[in-house]
Amino acid sequence: MRVELLYFDGCPSWREAESRLIVALGRACGTSTVERVCVTDEAHAATLEFPGSPTFRVDGADLFPAADAVAGLSCRLYRTPEGLSGAPTVAQLVEALAGR
Repeated sequence: MRVELLYFDGCPSWREAESRLIVALGRACGTSTVERVCVTDEAHAATLEFPGSPTFRVDGADLFPAADAVAGLSCRLYRTPEGLSGAPTVAQLVEALAGR
């Protein structure tokens, strides 16, 4: 299983997202290997079909796909039980990973 965290340096949430992803991977899969993909500019974002930072992909598929996503260097928001957040909760990540 290939796990990627796509982000851009200006995103304030990507480090917390990575920490949560590592914990979730340990719980769901017994692994913690994450490949970081730093998206450097709008052209790179378009090539990767990057819907915002942070984005979580497993084997190339977005764990939280959005039908109306537009590629670009932007911060992504996730719906959590506590409201909108810059990263999904560990529990949400575990659930998404379990389906893979």
